[in-house]
Amino acid sequence: MKTHKILHFVFIIIGLTCTSFAHADNDKPVKKFVVVLDAGHGGSDSGNTGSGYLEKEIALKVVLKVGKLLEKNSDIKVIYTRKSDKFIDLFVRGKIANEANADLFVSVHCNAHGSSAHGTETFVLGTHRNKTNFEVAKKENSVIFMEDDYEKNYAGFNPNSPESVMSILLSQEEYLDQSIMLASLIQNAFTNNLKRKNRGVKQAGFIVLHQTVMPSVLVEIGFLSYKKEGAYLNSSKGQQQISDAIFKAILEYKKGLDKSVQGYIPVENVIEETSSQVMESKEIPENNTNIVFKVQIAASSKFIESKPYNFNGLQSISSIKTAGLYKYYYGNTSSYEKIKSFQSEAKKNGYPSSFIVAFKDGNKVPLSEALKSISN
Repeated sequence: MKTHKILHFVFIIIGLTCTSFAHADNDKPVKKFVVVLDAGHGGSDSGNTGSGYLEKEIALKVVLKVGKLLEKNSDIKVIYTRKSDKFIDLFVRGKIANEANADLFVSVHCNAHGSSAHGTETFVLGTHRNKTNFEVAKKENSVIFMEDDYEKNYAGFNPNSPESVMSILLSQEEYLDQSIMLASLIQNAFTNNLKRKNRGVKQAGFIVLHQTVMPSVLVEIGFLSYKKEGAYLNSSKGQQQISDAIFKAILEYKKGLDKSVQGYIPVENVIEETSSQVMESKEIPENNTNIVFKVQIAASSKFIESKPYNFNGLQSISSIKTAGLYKYYYGNTSSYEKIKSFQSEAKKNGYPSSFIVAFKDGNKVPLSEALKSISN
């Protein structure tokens, strides 16, 4: 009888021990995917007032709807820079995202123009390729003049100076590919699902994007100044449709990061280029400089061995990890002509959206800059 009691006591101890270990495993915190949603303007800053509508109100309503949809996913945490009609300094918005160690920063705005311009466009941080892009960024950046101590907070940044805007661009370079990926998905959702006019993915020097250290986009959901579009943006139906599109794009972006390389095809760099930045191939000789070209075929949050069977039979695969994302490249040559043949081969082997990238001294540089350098 005594032996039975001892055995019973031992089993209880073992059971409690196992249970505690099980709880320890189950209670181990899993990092959620953090999305920071930023409603442009607010409070004393109404934003644009095209057709009599208020940008600050529409942006907030859309952001809250996007957040409500995202919050239904248990593995996503949503943080808002504002949830009411309140003015938030631009540098504070970035600080909120950085302190939250966010995975994405999405800022929502409405456009305005004196013409009949309409449609959606999504911006990533970068060099404004034309005057129109600069004017959009200039308008949004001018908000800093409403802030106290703006000269101190932004180190003398001047929204009216193209040179000043260009000086802020390098900080987001390592997140550019991911930002473009999300921006492209948002634009695709607007265009394919809502049949909205697609004004494209663009680059400009938005100070609110500069303040963040994660993939970040600024979405211009339409023009309030275009009467029909302004009415749509101000309607409950329009706001819900826009929110659904942004929500689905964010989920698709997250899903893409979670997939293995075999199931992931990179989004091609769709940012508009001026004709002077793209040269005819016959002008590009094999170079003797320290510039090399590669073909980006895939990206993933997971590391995959560079074996041919993992990449549809392609050999000479290299990878680089940047900003939590593994990027996979095919080929390595100083000849632009040769890398184009590598790209053709990659497309034939199942990577239709593969694109050429350039490196100088081991650092990625814009393709247009590399082509210009080797043609001199």
